[in-house]
Amino acid sequence: MKLHLLAIAAHPDDIELSCAGTLIKHAQSGQVVGILDLTQGELGTRGTAELRLREAQAAAKVMGVAVRENAGMADAFFRNDEEHQRTLIQYIRYYQPEIVIANAINDRHPDHGRGGRLIADACFYAGLAKIETTRNGVAQKPWRPKRVYHMLQDRHYEPTFIVDISATFEKKMEAVRCYKSQFHDPASGEPVTYIATEGFLNNILYRDALLGKRIGTEYGEAFIAENTPGVGSLDSFLLPELP
Repeated sequence: MKLHLLAIAAHPDDIELSCAGTLIKHAQSGQVVGILDLTQGELGTRGTAELRLREAQAAAKVMGVAVRENAGMADAFFRNDEEHQRTLIQYIRYYQPEIVIANAINDRHPDHGRGGRLIADACFYAGLAKIETTRNGVAQKPWRPKRVYHMLQDRHYEPTFIVDISATFEKKMEAVRCYKSQFHDPASGEPVTYIATEGFLNNILYRDALLGKRIGTEYGEAFIAENTPGVGSLDSFLLPELP
């Protein structure tokens, strides 16, 4: 399956919290969008790996993505090494995305930063013809995404650009709320975690509202590019003005 955009992240719910509005926007425009979770989030304090997988598929349905896979890497213990890079290269060559969205390069959770670096490195190596990989017994051709963008997660960094998600913000939050095991539930007897506090989801709203304010829209999602992105003309920066 040829994808236009592939979002790759360490845990189920990373994508939803940080860039679901952007994915929904691309999917609604008719582009083919996919998600690859590196791990099942099996070491998370709340819920189980099996429950997280079901929640991830429910969220994928809300977002309208064409495919969602899980690479089955070990939560907390995956590494940016040859073994994991080769695994990820197989997925990149199989789906041949033009654009990859990856974890933040540095963040509160160590898996996010390590995942961001692993994804970026694998995207580059996937274009090297002398690295041989197969999928389902078929030799793969090299493929390098044209762009790799890192989403902002818990920590704030100055973004390279901000995407207007005003029209898709409510659908984004619907996808986030699919992870009932992970967020605040007064009926739950599980331990309260950093993301399961009563006000955590409000923080997502405030963050996206502040990002939207910076570009003159209601809501936005921010991304960092390690190399300078180019535009066809200055008109590419124009957004519809609010009434």
